[in-house]
Amino acid sequence: MSATFLVMGLTGGIWNARVPAAKSQVHLSDGTLGLALFAVPVGLVLGAALAERLVDRVGSAVLVRICGVGACVVAVTPGLARTLPELMAGLFLIGVFGGTLDVSANAQGVRVEAAYGRPVMTSMHAFFSLGAILGSLAGGAFAALGVTLLPSLAVVGAAGALIDGAAGRWLLSGAGHPRPGTAAPDEPAAPTGHETTGPGETTGLAVTTGLGDLAGLDALPELDEPSVSRPSPGPRRRPAAPSRRQVRRLVLALGVLGICGLVGEGAAGDWSAVYLRDNLGTSAGVAALGFAAFSVTMTLGRGLGDWLIGRFGVVTVIRACGAVATAGVALALVTSIPAVAITGFTAFGAGLSIVVPQVFAAGGRADKDRPGSGLARVVGLGYTGMAAGPAVIGLVADKTGLHLALLIPLVLAAWIAVGARVLRVSSAAGAGNPPRRAPAPAAWDGVRE
Repeated sequence: MSATFLVMGLTGGIWNARVPAAKSQVHLSDGTLGLALFAVPVGLVLGAALAERLVDRVGSAVLVRICGVGACVVAVTPGLARTLPELMAGLFLIGVFGGTLDVSANAQGVRVEAAYGRPVMTSMHAFFSLGAILGSLAGGAFAALGVTLLPSLAVVGAAGALIDGAAGRWLLSGAGHPRPGTAAPDEPAAPTGHETTGPGETTGLAVTTGLGDLAGLDALPELDEPSVSRPSPGPRRRPAAPSRRQVRRLVLALGVLGICGLVGEGAAGDWSAVYLRDNLGTSAGVAALGFAAFSVTMTLGRGLGDWLIGRFGVVTVIRACGAVATAGVALALVTSIPAVAITGFTAFGAGLSIVVPQVFAAGGRADKDRPGSGLARVVGLGYTGMAAGPAVIGLVADKTGLHLALLIPLVLAAWIAVGARVLRVSSAAGAGNPPRRAPAPAAWDGVRE
């Protein structure tokens, strides 16, 4: 799976680096280029919706194999475009394949994490960030050597297709979801009834998400609370499974966290260099360091994320990430010294690094009956924020100035710290807690390498 995420980042990075070449090839203005680029998030949302219908039916492994190679093939299409409609059609296809691949790859990642019995999702996303950096460097090298757009995209697309095709043999096949009544590999055995601290009181069966209470969930990870004495066992009832309404609330709360993380990532990519150059008066070269530093700490943070989660728990880590991200944006906005602002964007990248992987993983565990559907809805909401967020920041900047407009990602980063509690509610892999026991092969249907 790490190879799949690497290729996803690689193809995205090469395209981002060669956007100016596409603009020149199709003879676009800034306005028409923005219109063309909007085809990508539209396709991403549609691809995520398509994956919602397919992941649980055909399996994530099949979709990863098909869409992984397909995404590499369609990555070449912008190099063939000579008109605006042709470019938009190619970018739309990139979005559709990318959205379907993103959902299916994260669904497969949830299965791999459950099979490991310990957190690994964030490390897989670290390979995406690494691939994006390598793709950007390759794109810059192709541009410096005078290589045109089509050969640049074709070389990376062909290499990516070969990697994805070879890596597909190690994907986990089959339905791959826990059978009813079995505990996930990393999860304590499901309780046999309500554990009470006294008459009418229950422990660990209700969680506040920030958007409403989710009561009656039957497989919550262990809460970070002191143990309490309990009466001697008596007749017990198995707690009721969460209702569809409760699952929808959970998915919505996770989607909000995903929006917060992806808007922040989009803001750093689209506006950090503009802020450093126009508001703080740096050169274009120095301004580029803001996003470069953000990308480096994003990659490093994801590399360390699984260890941190295994050591401290997902809620504690994501709360700390939200606080670090908020402090980073605040530091960048309160200073007039470019070096200090770049330090702020560096902290912003570190703070956001672990958020989206863990939100996506939780989305895959939110709906035990239809895990692919829950993940797809969380990813779709996140993509909506990614598409709209930078544009909203631009509109606000036109009215109030970019300095005030960047308060939007600051507020969203603060909500990550506030809303992190929702990540405690996961029903499969128990990614927020240290592993308690080895994976149980019998808990999975059709899993093989």
